[in-house]
Amino acid sequence: MSQPARELYPLVGRNKELEKSVIQIDRVKIGDSKPVIMAGPCAVESKEQLFTTAKVVAEAGGEILRGGAYKPRTSPYSFQGLGKEGLELLKEVKQETGLLVVTEVMDLRDIQLITKYADILQIGSRNMQNYPLLREVGKTKVPVLLKRGMNATIKEWLLAAEYILEAGNKKVILCERGVRGFQEYTRNILDISAVPVIRHLSHLPIIIDPSHATGHKRLVAPLAKAGIVAGADGVMVEVHPNPDQALCDGEQSLTLDGFKELAGEINFLAESFGKEVGDVLS
Repeated sequence: MSQPARELYPLVGRNKELEKSVIQIDRVKIGDSKPVIMAGPCAVESKEQLFTTAKVVAEAGGEILRGGAYKPRTSPYSFQGLGKEGLELLKEVKQETGLLVVTEVMDLRDIQLITKYADILQIGSRNMQNYPLLREVGKTKVPVLLKRGMNATIKEWLLAAEYILEAGNKKVILCERGVRGFQEYTRNILDISAVPVIRHLSHLPIIIDPSHATGHKRLVAPLAKAGIVAGADGVMVEVHPNPDQALCDGEQSLTLDGFKELAGEINFLAESFGKEVGDVLS
């Protein structure tokens, strides 16, 4: 017999008293009836690139701007981000557009700085089991977006979230971003089943990232919509004014027009299916 979720994950597990958490950041509610759209470039490259993208994200109904100031790259010779300059640009865009900001933190030494600029701290796939980092972001009052590790089971993912809540931070959003598979056509394999499974096991909201899951821009929209139908509380997608010239992940970034079309389809699906989408395992 499997161990009950409330015993395995006493803080993140779903129970009768806490079936679903809603993370509210200013006017934005993550985990409520309306799917949240997080969108923006993989990396902050310039003021023009960021402002152009953010304007379209806001106009299309996106509520949170994603953009990396510090980038974990496989090669040490790849673009690593603008650092503090990137954070300052994100803050400037927030003041101009009203969008909230989510950006990645990779280093314990950067947490204090990044919390001055970000509304949500992202823990990337590579750091999902960086337990010292999880504990430190858990000591902040800033909401945390915890991406699933590319080789992680759902159990390992939820236990990673448990570290953050155990340290005191109850505002955690889970993000399914694809896991390693044996085929090579897509960058990773988006685990759509993780969405209803998480909604059955945990009270935490869950979003999906089809950009990193697929690695191909033409696959982003179909999987984003599939995630919403499965019950995801939102999507995170990469958008760039000129993907062919992006300094990282251009092949998986939507064009501005492509993003506007997807945002409209997500809003349509949300209205069509309503709040109870994906509660098949409740």
